[in-house]
Amino acid sequence: MKLEGTVALVTGGARRVGRAIALELAGAGCDIALHCHESCGDARGVADRIVAAGRRCEIVSGDLRRPEAAGEIVERTVAALGGLEILVNNASIFERMTLQSFSIEDWDRTMRINVTAPVALAAAAREHLLRAGGKIINLCDIAADRPWPEHLAYCASKAALACLTKALARALAPTVQVNSVAPGIAMFPEDYGDEVRQRLVDKVPLKRAGTPEDIARTVRFLAESGDYVTGQILNVDGGRSIR
Repeated sequence: MKLEGTVALVTGGARRVGRAIALELAGAGCDIALHCHESCGDARGVADRIVAAGRRCEIVSGDLRRPEAAGEIVERTVAALGGLEILVNNASIFERMTLQSFSIEDWDRTMRINVTAPVALAAAAREHLLRAGGKIINLCDIAADRPWPEHLAYCASKAALACLTKALARALAPTVQVNSVAPGIAMFPEDYGDEVRQRLVDKVPLKRAGTPEDIARTVRFLAESGDYVTGQILNVDGGRSIR
């Protein structure tokens, strides 16, 4: 797909990996619908950079826990930018949950944002993506295959999203390609100390952490050059998943 002049909706696009994805796609020629919820102040800075680079950018706020949010976000994107060719489901929450700390409320919140919102957005965007021959790119995690018992809801949600990627790829074929990028270490949580970070890096065959830009470039590849790729989970993890 030629990206120049297309519209990409990036959920959770104000910070961290989502910010890098939005800037990368804008650099490739996309106009950006930048979704945010609690980080809309940060979104303004990202939007200013995109506009300064000569692309259009619309900040689209919305709480993805709300059932109505997906439809509203897609409607505002299309109304403001005139269409929708690429949906990047990046928004996610990463919270500690063990069996001892399990709660239905926390589990439900994680599932609503990490799994239900992506499929709801895909459903809301379906006609636009079919009309455009578009792309859906989900942000998974290698933890879908290597789950951590202290992050039960997060790991289960990413495993569900990986399965959903394959199901959507079949449901939307042959017109729309649906794939996932599964990071390993792309950006450490802010509360991880140096010792924890080094211990995690030591498990990576390439012996270094990745960056948000590594993930963003992979998203761009799938959007721009992945026309014969669908239903795939592409690990971008420095080899961590093969150990």
